[in-house]
Amino acid sequence: MQKEEFFHALNTVIQSPKRITVLTHVNPDGDAIGSSLAFSQFLQKLGHQVEVMVSNDFPGFLAWMPDACKIHIYDKEAELCDQILDASDVLAILDFNHLSRAGLIQDKIKSLNVNKILIDHHRDTDFGEFYCSLSDTQVSSTAELVAETILHFGEHYVDEAIATNILVGIVTDTGSFSHSIFHPETFSICAKMIEKSMPYNQIHRLVYDTFSENRLRLLGFSISNKMEVLDEYATAIISLTKEELAGFDYQVGDTEGIVNYPLSMKKIRMSVLVTERQGVIRFSFRSKGDFSVHEVAQKHFNGGGHTNAAGGTLTCSMEDAMEKLHQILPEYKELLNQE
Repeated sequence: MQKEEFFHALNTVIQSPKRITVLTHVNPDGDAIGSSLAFSQFLQKLGHQVEVMVSNDFPGFLAWMPDACKIHIYDKEAELCDQILDASDVLAILDFNHLSRAGLIQDKIKSLNVNKILIDHHRDTDFGEFYCSLSDTQVSSTAELVAETILHFGEHYVDEAIATNILVGIVTDTGSFSHSIFHPETFSICAKMIEKSMPYNQIHRLVYDTFSENRLRLLGFSISNKMEVLDEYATAIISLTKEELAGFDYQVGDTEGIVNYPLSMKKIRMSVLVTERQGVIRFSFRSKGDFSVHEVAQKHFNGGGHTNAAGGTLTCSMEDAMEKLHQILPEYKELLNQE
């Protein structure tokens, strides 16, 4: 659906007050939380009754965000969440397009016969039909798409809370503007948001300068003790078992950003963080240039994402996961070694 078609269809949905639930993906990140909160705040200004819901908890360094305290977490309050979903007239699906990424909420989503709205920037949707959808892989973040949507209806809707949440979404999903910048409009939107947001240096400090001592020590341990550099494949791998994470009193979000550090080495084109959590092995992929970690994650690790940032999961032991990761590297040797 083209943007103008989406805006027209969305306008039809939001003309009269409705009960709308905004949903985002499991293990929510800054873009998931920022875009969901901003869209919710916009809809509330139009007179809708809006709730934001996630499957599981989000990182503590995002808890300061405007209205983050109002987010419903399904694995902590399932009964209430089911009641909210059952009463919904509309579901707004943000920052994911595969039903499996809804986590504990996916069965409930399938069972509800209500209009669904999609706003997302990932590839290869498998969700089925939406009343209206805005899906564009050539934008930095879902937060950018939400900003475009709100600005279409009127810049006067943007207040400090919305602008702040949009900025968090864009900044975190671009690695502080280090990747996923496809056009200058991203910076134009950020400029408009900065005019109305809380001071940008304060936003950056609240997101990036709130490490606990344990989180910082985990980062040091990961690089010093657990980083494997494979020169032949221009790849670095960091693996962390559940026991190692527990040794640093792991909290949700403590591994955020670790995968980016190996890319600071000139010789590395792909970095992989492998963690053992919640009964599965999770993979976080990052790359430089045009090497697509989306293709790697999608083909081998039941995942996907973007060219330079993707994720995946396997249900197996850490040993088996690491063996598979090493086994697939020769397939990409030539691409990884291209200048």
